[in-house]
Amino acid sequence: MTNFIPIFPLGIVVYPGEQVNLHIFEPRYKQLITECYAEAKPFGIPVVLEKGLSEMGTLVTITGIAEVYEDGKMDIHTKGLQVFRTLELIRSIPDKLYSGAIVTYPNNGETRQPKLMQRVLDNIRELHRLLNIQKDFHKPDDALTSYDVAHHAGLSLEEEYELLGLFHEIHRLEYLKQHLSKVLPVMTGMEALKKRIQLNGHFKELKGFNFDK
Repeated sequence: MTNFIPIFPLGIVVYPGEQVNLHIFEPRYKQLITECYAEAKPFGIPVVLEKGLSEMGTLVTITGIAEVYEDGKMDIHTKGLQVFRTLELIRSIPDKLYSGAIVTYPNNGETRQPKLMQRVLDNIRELHRLLNIQKDFHKPDDALTSYDVAHHAGLSLEEEYELLGLFHEIHRLEYLKQHLSKVLPVMTGMEALKKRIQLNGHFKELKGFNFDK
């Protein structure tokens, strides 16, 4: 399936099911949001990386407008729907300030992997413990997917984008598992280093070497 969608390029990755709050202030995007909300139509958020506008993005729907300011700026609530791939960028649309794209929607395998998901989740919670961070995923563990936890695994924007381009749940979870397997040992080492530094200058109770052995 292919279709045309208005686009709002941003330097973020939005995953399907994710709720994102946006502050709208540019005239072209105030127009886009006003029209999409009035017509109950979704729009696309293609990811902007250092190299420029990326091929992949996420279709989102406006779930509500929190506030409209006197100058027309808006605070809105959105929710990710599905991942798209851009086939053609339409930079100029008659009578519109914003741009659009012709996109297609890759098939996305969402078969749950409960054992792998729990392993990834345990590692994320260990990472948060080392960082002294507390996160509430607002779902029971057995209802969580890779999309629910990906932003909490310490991925860079480029890595979040790579995960967006994986279209099977098992592949996304394996990606997170591999990432955490590299990050956790580093964080554990830093935690041990911090403890050694904190102990420096304290009175130490150490057992002396026994020359009689």
